[in-house]
Amino acid sequence: MKVVNLKQAILQAWKERWSDYQWAINMKKFFPKGATWDILNLAEALLEQAMIGPSPNPLILSYLKYAISSQFDDFSRDLCVQALLDIMDMFCDRLSCHGKAEECIGLCRSLLSALHWLLRCTAASAERLREGLEAGTPAAGEKQLAMCLQRLEKTLSSTKNRALLHIAKLEEASSWTAIEHSLLKLGEILASLSNPQLRSQAEQCGTLIRSIPTMLAVHSEQLHKTGYPTVHAVVLLEGTMNLTGETQPLVEQLMMVKRMQHIPTPLFVLEIWKACFVGLIESPEGTEELKWTAFTFLKIPQVLVKLKKYCHGDKDFTEDVNCAFEFLLKLTPLLDKADQRCNCDCTKFLLQECSKQGLLSEASVTNLMAKRAADREHAPQLKSGENANIQPNPGLILRAEPTVTNILKTMDADHSKSPEGLLGVLGHMLSGKSLDLLLAAAAATGKLKSFARKFINLNEFTTHGNEELAKAASVRALLFDISFLMLCHVAQTYGSEVILSESSSGAQVPFFETWMQTCMPEEGKILNPDHPCFWPDSTKVESLVALLNNSSEMKLVQMKWHEACLSISAAILEILNAWENGVLAFESIQKITDNIKGKVCSLAVCAVAWLVAHVRMLGLDEREKSLQMIRQLAGPLYSENTLQFYNERVVIMSSILEHMCADVLQQTATQIKFPSTGVDTMPYWNLLPPKRPIKEVLTDIFGKVLEKGWVDSRSIHIFDTLLHMGGVYWFCNNLIKELLKETRKEHTLRAVELLYSIFCLDMQQVTLVLLGHILPGLLTDSSKWHSLMDPPGTALAKLAVWCALSSYSSHKGQASSRQKKRHREDIEDYISLFPLDDMQPSKLMRLLSSNEEDANVLSSPTDRSMSSSLSASQLHTVNMRDPLNRVLANLFLLISSILGSRTAGPHTQFVQWFMEECVDCLEQGSRGSILQFMPFTTVSELVKVSAMSSPKVVLAITDLSLSLGRQVAAKAIAAL
Repeated sequence: MKVVNLKQAILQAWKERWSDYQWAINMKKFFPKGATWDILNLAEALLEQAMIGPSPNPLILSYLKYAISSQFDDFSRDLCVQALLDIMDMFCDRLSCHGKAEECIGLCRSLLSALHWLLRCTAASAERLREGLEAGTPAAGEKQLAMCLQRLEKTLSSTKNRALLHIAKLEEASSWTAIEHSLLKLGEILASLSNPQLRSQAEQCGTLIRSIPTMLAVHSEQLHKTGYPTVHAVVLLEGTMNLTGETQPLVEQLMMVKRMQHIPTPLFVLEIWKACFVGLIESPEGTEELKWTAFTFLKIPQVLVKLKKYCHGDKDFTEDVNCAFEFLLKLTPLLDKADQRCNCDCTKFLLQECSKQGLLSEASVTNLMAKRAADREHAPQLKSGENANIQPNPGLILRAEPTVTNILKTMDADHSKSPEGLLGVLGHMLSGKSLDLLLAAAAATGKLKSFARKFINLNEFTTHGNEELAKAASVRALLFDISFLMLCHVAQTYGSEVILSESSSGAQVPFFETWMQTCMPEEGKILNPDHPCFWPDSTKVESLVALLNNSSEMKLVQMKWHEACLSISAAILEILNAWENGVLAFESIQKITDNIKGKVCSLAVCAVAWLVAHVRMLGLDEREKSLQMIRQLAGPLYSENTLQFYNERVVIMSSILEHMCADVLQQTATQIKFPSTGVDTMPYWNLLPPKRPIKEVLTDIFGKVLEKGWVDSRSIHIFDTLLHMGGVYWFCNNLIKELLKETRKEHTLRAVELLYSIFCLDMQQVTLVLLGHILPGLLTDSSKWHSLMDPPGTALAKLAVWCALSSYSSHKGQASSRQKKRHREDIEDYISLFPLDDMQPSKLMRLLSSNEEDANVLSSPTDRSMSSSLSASQLHTVNMRDPLNRVLANLFLLISSILGSRTAGPHTQFVQWFMEECVDCLEQGSRGSILQFMPFTTVSELVKVSAMSSPKVVLAITDLSLSLGRQVAAKAIAAL
């Protein structure tokens, strides 16, 4: 065809699909050097071609781009500018492309280029208007500016266009810089114009452009809710079971909940305070009460300091904290009850701590204190109930915190120089509740491990008894005994992980660590009474037996107490055998047990530790004498010839022995009376009702929690016990069954919030079970699909996403102490469940990789090389030996398979809910999130689902940090 004019050239280009290069070469005939564009002919041709299909071909946009980039910087030519603006008006809100991925990326770039031109054109029009106003001829400039702003508004009001521009910005950062520069220039010019309508329109356009880089980061907060049981339960769980845990994991977990549930900051902080006050009120008297006090007044202010960095600026956060306290002051019954329990004005102490940490201004603190004081005036029972002789725990805990620092400094000194002075310090620590106060303060401020390390070093120092005088020998014996008892108490109260040192090759393990790991009974730890640690050198055992049997009292000089502690088990066995065979009478046994506990209580602790392991191995009729010996060792010695601080040491010893014996006494249905300290030393022990199936207990306690709408400390301990007894799969599976039984929407949503917090007991293992076993089982078994219908199906999808996000964000860190100490079976070897070897893929992999019809969905060379299972995680070289990564990858393969199959049902609806929740919870940009495990081909399947066919969803589920991810997103959005 002979080309005779520009219009015909464009028609030919349309039919033959010229490239940009061919277009440029052919256009030279019509535009010799220096010639002017016949923009009106171009506009006519483009408009005519635009009418052929339902939306303009991307080629048209490339022609427009060519016109713009060639020479159209002369914005004074009104007709030419108007023609181009008319072309933009025709296509700017109905762009689409069904071509290759590269063409779709080209569309994004072209749109960015057109936006830049339009901004420059708008600025030029505004400049002309300003000049016209100065010259007294504003009409022409004003009309063109109005046209430019109208096209800008029309282009930017489309979410699809903004999504394409978002991709273009990531593709061409320099072009986006030019856009920002043009926007600034436009703002400066418009600031001098007096027309409010035009300025307002321009400001709206500017806001839309500036929102493009963060278009996924905006989530609407839940302003209609006032209670957030998940935050409440997470705080209660941490305060009840993990006081020693680092603050950072708790901060990240709380922020994850805040993001997932879109909680406004003031209500978020309020919920944290509410949980703290509830914890204080319901905590059992004694150690637990002190732990909660330390958690509330020392640890939570530190947590809030870190939360400040995540939420927003300092000023805004202090306003939010102030607002949270204003809300809290309205909960008068809660505050009154806490004040009554703690014997003080709790809010006052809390406000002072927040002020110290820079969380509140002085003016806010003064105002809030005055309001609370006025409220307390109306509650005379508070003042009359306060006992002036009892010092309130919050005050004691806050004073204990600097004392901990001073004790740590004292413990750093050379013990050999002034052992008597050190003994005096330790003696004061043992009196009353001083020790528990100091330990709680140390635990809440992250100093407990250091505290324990100092006492291990002290204990190690006292194991060497060289030539010494009697007084020095008694001081050394006391230092050994006090440090040993304190370490046992710390291990039982806060977990043995606090005691253990970081393993370093070649370093000698201290005596106490060795004894604790091999000989000390703990919950869930089975000891072997025949373990070599219980059987030292026989000559040392014989001399110890002789010493215990013959002497009226123990000799202290040159006594190696650690050797005595290791030898006592074998000595006790010999003494037991002699008693059972009639060689020793009961009176002799009494004398021996008095000798064991008469000087150093740690010998009695070591003896009982072995007896507990020994009793487990005996038949019912063989246990009597061993249990009788435990009874003899448990009571104090009533004698004047004891060492210093004996009564204080016996109190700690009794508590240690009670913890040690709890398991075996329950199993043997035996009772032993331990000296009472006035408080329950084991408040959360033996919570399960006897002779009742644990599944019944689980469903019953969950039903009660669901009815109440929040989890209390006692329930947390029951759930923890049930998790320990039944195992992770049993625990998770039965609770999910309870969730799927719910048919009322408000109940299912509440159940999700509560289940998530219950699963925090061991989130990593629960997530592996939920995503790796329970969900695949429900999605692949058609007989179970009915259980996935709304509302329980929606709730399960939400819960699964919350668990996946929480586990994935935290699994690179260390497990919390409460998870480490749980001894349980391995749920399954995930490496064998999902094999790595590509030659022997798992059953699920084989099932999914056979579906190759999706492989050609993207028809470019890049696209064709992409298998149906290729995901961003593979391009980021994520470690697929990690069980959680494997489970996530396989779950998303299953989701992809369901979306691609031709069978619809509740399971496909569930997948949609799952993906919607992923989008709702995620921050902008998917790199490093769980969605990186989703195959790229899933995107094209998802946009076919009406609820998921939005540009924002595509941007949210695609990894835009990757070039391939941007191509996939551009192709999916351009086709919408």
